[in-house]
Amino acid sequence: MKLTFLGTGTSTGVPYIGCDCEVCRSANPKDKRLRCSALLEVDGRQILLDCGPDFRQQALRSGIRHLDAVLLTHKHTDHVGGLDDLRPFGSVPIYANESTVAHIHEAYSYCFGNDYKGIPTFRLHQIENAPFEVAGVRVTPILAYHYQLPNFGYRVENFAYLTDYKTVPEEEMEKLMGLDVLVLDALRYRDHFSHATVDESLALVERVGAKQAYFVHACHDIGLHDEVDRSLPDHVHLAYDGLSIEI
Repeated sequence: MKLTFLGTGTSTGVPYIGCDCEVCRSANPKDKRLRCSALLEVDGRQILLDCGPDFRQQALRSGIRHLDAVLLTHKHTDHVGGLDDLRPFGSVPIYANESTVAHIHEAYSYCFGNDYKGIPTFRLHQIENAPFEVAGVRVTPILAYHYQLPNFGYRVENFAYLTDYKTVPEEEMEKLMGLDVLVLDALRYRDHFSHATVDESLALVERVGAKQAYFVHACHDIGLHDEVDRSLPDHVHLAYDGLSIEI
């Protein structure tokens, strides 16, 4: 199994428009963060995790030529704003929770009941909090809350991806046990009402005992990539755009 981080930034991306902080002015490519998304490759299958407004740029940069499925975590624009750019991939199945499916029907209404050829063809599947199969790959949703918004993380074998979370219900914790790799939201060090902080995600990594963890959805307030990465425990890393890991 292989994971490529297509984007590791928060909803504004980094640099933040009009900001002159040291992170936004940094020349280090690891401090340039597109909106959060990842590509999971399992037994020859390519599964996209979220499809934000930077997807076209991410797909071109990473050489993505086909997709077998798309898993969406929630309905916010930085995670679904690139769905129109799925057109070159044909009729790709998309899996999402109830609120996200409803949002897609509203935001992309022109894609439904329309036989015009210049629009994407969505095969939407509404999922519940129960395991399901995607292109022959077993996927287990992990319910979390982005403030009050229900949000699905996903587990595949010994890997889990959980972004845009603040709290995880106690009954969902078992799904995060026994992981080789856990990817987590870690917006910044300072508290935020709807995103986990670095310290909150470190506590979750310790609790579930993940062998390796990678933090994503970072904003410019987190600090310079290399300084943050050095400060983390040896088994925890601040991910960056373009990083690929074997699981």
